[in-house]
Amino acid sequence: MPFLSDIDRQALLTFARQVVVEAVTLGRFPDDIPNKGIFAERCGVFVTLRKGGCLCGCIGVTHADASLGDAIARCAAGAALQDPRFAPMRVADLSHFQLEISLLSPPEPIDLSQIEIGRHGLVAASGNSRGLLLPQVATEHCFTREEFLGATCRKAGLPRDAWRDPRIQILAFTCDVVSDEGQTTATPRPLTVESQNENPRDVQSRGPGKPSCV
Repeated sequence: MPFLSDIDRQALLTFARQVVVEAVTLGRFPDDIPNKGIFAERCGVFVTLRKGGCLCGCIGVTHADASLGDAIARCAAGAALQDPRFAPMRVADLSHFQLEISLLSPPEPIDLSQIEIGRHGLVAASGNSRGLLLPQVATEHCFTREEFLGATCRKAGLPRDAWRDPRIQILAFTCDVVSDEGQTTATPRPLTVESQNENPRDVQSRGPGKPSCV
């Protein structure tokens, strides 16, 4: 993941908020998507939106096929308008929504005994089935390591104990989380697990670079 200065963090938040506002009010991306500095980096990213502390949208990519600026634009607009679990945001929502950006390290194989709750997010993959949970999901639900593995397999549409099968690929990643609620920390904050849909944030990702939900 790229190193984030305080200036970088604020720039990411300001741009993502601009994207949400223009997507909701004008139905379009900003005219200019920044492509220098931090915005030229490439990494997985999820954009989470909340109203009154309640989740109202989250879209992301695990492996960016474009610059961070482009990825944030797609994910922020998608979280505001295209998360299938929620109604699209309205203009009236723009005065009181909270925004969080999670920057992901590349998912890599991990010894299951080395999984740390609150530090690692997980991906379970088998054939075309792929499920992802951010680290903050385990934190909010006080999961044990086994429970987190089971929940990740369930997100992939696999049996809860599928992680015990050596043919199932388990990958781990970490996040740097940037929030406009006064917290900018590498240890993600709690995030609500919603219903299990095939599309974004319940994530059954269709492949690298394609926006999905957790």
